[in-house]
Amino acid sequence: MTTFNYTNILTQAVDELSESQSYKGLFHQHKDGDPLPSAKSLYKIVELARAIIFPGYFGNSTVNSHTINYHIGVNVETLFGLLTEQILAGLCFGQENSKNATDDNEPCRETASLLAARFISKLPELRRILATDVEAAYYGDPAATCFGEIISCYPAIRAISNYRIAHELLILGVPLIPRFITEMAHSETGIDIHPGAQIGHHFTIDHGTGVVIGATSIIGNNVKLYQGVTLGAKSFPLDNNGNPIKGIPRHPILEDDVIVYSNATILGRVTIGKGATVGGNIWVTENVPAGSRIVQRKNKDE
Repeated sequence: MTTFNYTNILTQAVDELSESQSYKGLFHQHKDGDPLPSAKSLYKIVELARAIIFPGYFGNSTVNSHTINYHIGVNVETLFGLLTEQILAGLCFGQENSKNATDDNEPCRETASLLAARFISKLPELRRILATDVEAAYYGDPAATCFGEIISCYPAIRAISNYRIAHELLILGVPLIPRFITEMAHSETGIDIHPGAQIGHHFTIDHGTGVVIGATSIIGNNVKLYQGVTLGAKSFPLDNNGNPIKGIPRHPILEDDVIVYSNATILGRVTIGKGATVGGNIWVTENVPAGSRIVQRKNKDE
């Protein structure tokens, strides 16, 4: 094959890839002053939030009781700047992809700083509820030696902290950024928690790999999941065009004090009643009464 033929092949590929119909819905149109969310910046935001919530375990390890106010102050100031920038990017992205998109993104700039400040005001409450998650992991695992081990080593705490950060941003109305943050935890830990899920206090996931918690799941207090658990949707109602209808409740409800063992799959808008136990490797598509215990049926020969 000659150099001329290579050139023709490459040119044809470029022309086809540049055809507008080929990238419809797959192309982000850059506008001056409208940033796109940055995975690198969001990683820094998560690390800063973890350092503020768990000082000494994340971020600067030399922090002590005499310098904690200074370290948290520096981290909060840095977090505010980075978060404002990324919220701005998320708001501009959300406006661009809305049906009412306009060329005026000034409202994005006006609200980004306010939303970042409101998020930071929620950090004391995030620390309080994450402390209950650490406690649940510690008292639920006989192998755990101390809270510090839980915070430093357990993937569940990393995934749950990302989820709780993302959930607060979602409540504030920030588009795209919450999903970025939970997917970062998904890549880091193998635990997939949608930021739209509602999860109570003292929540823990033992081992964790392969856990999936869908967007409309509701989880009560003192709930424990094991690895491989799926809280998913059973079916999707379709619109007139045959596309799934978005935004309807379609994932399970787990009431307080529920335990779900490894590789159980719970699908649809079913309720697992207070204090119920779901055994491992079970497929659940119906309500489970409060206080009940469901396990695999044994063969008659066993």
